[in-house]
Amino acid sequence: MKERILLFSILIGLWTFLYVFQYYINTIWGLIILLCLMTLYGVYTSLALRHKKRKLKKQPVQINESFKPFVSIMIPAHNEEAVIVNTVENILSLTYPNFEIILIDDRSDDGTPEVIKSIAKEHKNIKYLTRAKEAFPGKSAVLNDALALASGEAILVFDADATVEPDFLDKLVSNLEPDDVGAVQARKVIRNSDKNILTKCQNNEYTLDTYLQVGRDAVKGAVELRGNGELIKRQALEDIGGWNNFTITDDLDMSTRLHIKGWDVRYCQDTIVYEEGVLYLVPLFRQRRRWLEGTIRRYLEYFFPAITSKKMSLKAKLDMIIYITQFIMPLWFLFEIIIRSFKALTHKVGIQNEIMSSAIISFAVAFGFFFAIRYSLRRYDLMKRWEAFVQASYTACYMLIIWFPMVLFICGKILFCKKDMKWGKTTHGLVAEEEQNILQALKKNLHEVRNVD
Repeated sequence: MKERILLFSILIGLWTFLYVFQYYINTIWGLIILLCLMTLYGVYTSLALRHKKRKLKKQPVQINESFKPFVSIMIPAHNEEAVIVNTVENILSLTYPNFEIILIDDRSDDGTPEVIKSIAKEHKNIKYLTRAKEAFPGKSAVLNDALALASGEAILVFDADATVEPDFLDKLVSNLEPDDVGAVQARKVIRNSDKNILTKCQNNEYTLDTYLQVGRDAVKGAVELRGNGELIKRQALEDIGGWNNFTITDDLDMSTRLHIKGWDVRYCQDTIVYEEGVLYLVPLFRQRRRWLEGTIRRYLEYFFPAITSKKMSLKAKLDMIIYITQFIMPLWFLFEIIIRSFKALTHKVGIQNEIMSSAIISFAVAFGFFFAIRYSLRRYDLMKRWEAFVQASYTACYMLIIWFPMVLFICGKILFCKKDMKWGKTTHGLVAEEEQNILQALKKNLHEVRNVD
C-alpha cells in the first residue's frame, strides 16, 4: 500500500506540474533541461573516471596478496539439469585456494536434484541443499536457506548458467578488502551474443550498464549488484539481515539496503561473468518485466529510508535520485502527449506545433540512448566506428521498445494490481539444446542417405 500511495502521489504531482505549466511555460523545455542535467551527470562521471585512472597511474593500488577470505559460492538451481554440470565444472577450475560450492535445488521438477547430488558426492568442497516443494518461493529465500550451510567470510552468487575465467575470484576478492566495502559486482557479458539480434541487443545493453556502473563507481555513487557474479562480505550481509524474501529482484533490493546502512558497493569491470542471453521475445519481456518491477518497487519502498539515512553518503543519495529520473521520463513523455493532444483537439493551439514538440522530445530521448550506447560499445567492446553506429542504432530502438512501454505497464500494475511473487524464471540451456537438436538431425539425415546408398 505504501508503494501504491507514493507512486500515485508522484503521478498526481507530475500531471499537475505539466498541466499547469503548459499554460505558462512550454514544458518541453523542462524535459530538455532534465535531459541536459542527465547528460551533465554523464560528463561528470566520465571526468571522474579519467581522474581516477590518472591517479592510479601515479599511485597504483597495492593488492594485499595475503587477503584470501574463505568464500562460499552459492548456485541456486530450479529446473537447471541442462546447464548445471557445465557450470560446476567451470567453477571448480577456479585458481582461488579457499572456496566451497553450495548447490541449491529450488523445488525442481526435472532431474536437477539427482544431478546435483551426484556432483556433490564426487567433490569434498561441494555441499547441496534440496528445498521442499512447499518452501517459500523466490531467489532470496533460496539464498537465505543456503546461508545456514555456508562457512564463508564472503558469499559469491552465480546463476546456474554462469561461466568464468580461472582467475575470476582472485581478481574480484581483492576489491572486497576495504572495511567500508560490503559487496563487489563483476561485469556481465552475454555468452551467445552472436546468436540473433535479440542476444546482440542484450549484450549491448549490458555494455551500456558497464559504462554506467563504472561511472557510478568512479564518483562513489550507488553502484548496484546484478545477481550473477556478486561477491558479498558476510559481515555486511548479516548487518542488513540477509536477503529480502519479499522482493522479486534480490540483487537490487540488497544494493539499496547496503547503501542505506553505509556500505560501499564496488564494480569490477575487468572481471567478467558470462551468461546465456534470452533467445526469444516473450521470455525476454517476462524477464525484463521482473527486473523493472523490482527496480521501481525498490525505489518506492526505500526512497524515504535512503533520503533520511545518516549512514548513506550524499553522493550515493544524489546518484540514486538521478537514476530515478529515467523511470519518470516515460511517464513525463506520456503525459506530455496526452495534454498536447487534448489542447490540439480543443483547438486551443495548432496541432502542427504540438506534433513538432512531441517529435523533438522523441528525437532527444532516442539520441540520448543512441549516443550512450555507441560510446559504451566503442569504449568497452572496442568496436569500430561504423559497427558501433549500426549496433547502437538498433539497440536504442530495442531499449525504447522494451523499457518505455514496460515502465508504463509496471506503474499500472503497482497502482491497480495486488503485489505477487511471480519470479518469471529465465530458461537456460536453450542454445545447447538447439545445437544438440541440429546435431541429431544431421546424424539422422546422414544415416538416411547411407541407407539409400
